[in-house]
Amino acid sequence: MAKQNTRTFGETPDQAINILGEGTLIKGDILASSDIRIDGQLVGNLEAKGRVVIGPKGNIEGTVKCNNVEIAGFIKGKVTVDELLNMKASAKIEGDIIAGKLAVEPGATFTGTCAMGGASAVSAPAKEDAKEKTLYNQKN
Repeated sequence: MAKQNTRTFGETPDQAINILGEGTLIKGDILASSDIRIDGQLVGNLEAKGRVVIGPKGNIEGTVKCNNVEIAGFIKGKVTVDELLNMKASAKIEGDIIAGKLAVEPGATFTGTCAMGGASAVSAPAKEDAKEKTLYNQKN
């Protein structure tokens, strides 16, 4: 009797790598529980628990949320990275960046804001600004 493989989302082996090949277009969101490489085009959001690689011809229009990302292609949208965002020389980002650490090679470009230290670093100044406004309003 053959052994059945009954795997569900989130239970893929650590070695699994998803690839969106060059010349392929996906419209919709991608949730990956492991590493993913984008060499084609994604119009939608990408959330990955593993490492994300955007190849030189890779193109994403949407938000990207992951642990680590290496970008050699183009992203138009917000990029949130828990650990390291590595921009290669050919990388181009149009949107806001939130990353634990940022590495940028000469030639890479981005348009938008950049906050380092992860998502907690972004929310802290917003809370302080709100606190200052509240104190100012109480004095006047």
